[in-house]
Amino acid sequence: MKTADYLNQLLRKYSGTFDIYQPYVIHGKEYPAYGYFFSHIEKYVLVREANMWSCDSYEHILFIETDTVTQTLLDEAHAIIKDYMEPVLVRKGKELPEEGHMYSYLTISLISNHTLSKEMQKAVRRFKYEKGYKFNLRGFSQAHIVCATMEDERVYTNYAGRKAAKLYRDIFADVKNGIPGFKPLSD
Repeated sequence: MKTADYLNQLLRKYSGTFDIYQPYVIHGKEYPAYGYFFSHIEKYVLVREANMWSCDSYEHILFIETDTVTQTLLDEAHAIIKDYMEPVLVRKGKELPEEGHMYSYLTISLISNHTLSKEMQKAVRRFKYEKGYKFNLRGFSQAHIVCATMEDERVYTNYAGRKAAKLYRDIFADVKNGIPGFKPLSD
């Protein structure tokens, strides 16, 4: 199975709820795709002007294709989250996220040709980044990492990203069944 075919199916699944941007450039380096999700929920009494509360939820996903997952790649993923995704995408260059921010999930999706070594499996499981704002009163940001390997058709995640594992496992079946992949609206 090719990483490009897998990525194409993955983008098809995510495109139902996420805005997909292809390619995506961060600090001069090009990545295959980026996905953005936003949800606004509010509770009000009778009319919208009598708003009791509201909250905003976000998810940012950066897709990376690679031959093998190395410690250097995981360090790069951590740097992208810490130096770009959190300050630029979550806080938008300000000290705090916008009012009403509840959470932002910062997901790195690694699609690898080769299986992970035991050391890299452990490193993916231990991958962690969390940041709270004003003692979590302004919400928090949390890193998820999901790695799909084409060689053995397995999915590895950190603890925070474990809920995405089923989706990523299901993509292997979609590719094998020849389901048509992602097509941008501009085509």
